[in-house]
Amino acid sequence: SLKLRRFLYLISPNRIDENFYKSLNEALSTNKVKYFQLRLKKHSNQKLIKIGKKIKSITRKHKVKLIINDSALLAKKIDADGCHLGQSDGSINNAKKLLKNKVIGITCHGSRKLILSAIKKKPSYLALGSFFKSKLKPNAKKASKNLIAWTRLRTNLQIVAIGGINNRNYKSLIKFGVNYLAISSYIWNNPRLKPKDAIKKFK
Repeated sequence: SLKLRRFLYLISPNRIDENFYKSLNEALSTNKVKYFQLRLKKHSNQKLIKIGKKIKSITRKHKVKLIINDSALLAKKIDADGCHLGQSDGSINNAKKLLKNKVIGITCHGSRKLILSAIKKKPSYLALGSFFKSKLKPNAKKASKNLIAWTRLRTNLQIVAIGGINNRNYKSLIKFGVNYLAISSYIWNNPRLKPKDAIKKFK
C-alpha cells in the first residue's frame, strides 16, 4: 500500500530563492508527497503571504496539502490547507476556530506527556521526533522508535516522524507504524542529488 500512497511530508528549505519554485514543482511531480510545510523564520508576514501564495499554486496543481508552520492566522491569509503548531504557537482550539475543518498538526517531540495531551485535543496528526541527528534542529532531543509503537497503541491519529530522516534510515520508522516521514535537509541540501531525484530514493 505504501507504493501507491503518498507518504512524505516535505518541509521547505530555510531559504527560498527564485530557483526554488521550479525545484518544488519537480519534486512534487513524483507523486510521493502528501504535505508540504512552509517553514521560514525571520520573514515579515507580508513576505510569507507572497511566498505562500506562490507555493500554493504549485501544491494545488499536484494535489499536495500546504501546511504553514507556527501560525493559524497566516495559514488563513494564504488560504493554505492547514497549520503546524509547536508547543508555544498558540492553542489548537483557536486554530480550529480560525481554520474550521483544515489540517492542524502538533509537535510532540519525544514526550509521552505531550503526546497524551495532544491526543485529547484531536489534531489531524502528531509530529514525533527527532529520531536521527538533524541539521534543521541540531539540538533537538532524540526520540526512541519505541515511542511510535507506544503512541500507536493509544491513538489512531496519524503520526509524522521527524528529524534527520534520509534514504538509509526511513524504513525502520515505517515498520514501527509511522504514517508520514518528514524530510527536508536530505532533499534541499543534498550535495549529490537534485530535490526530485532525492525524493525518488524513498520507495
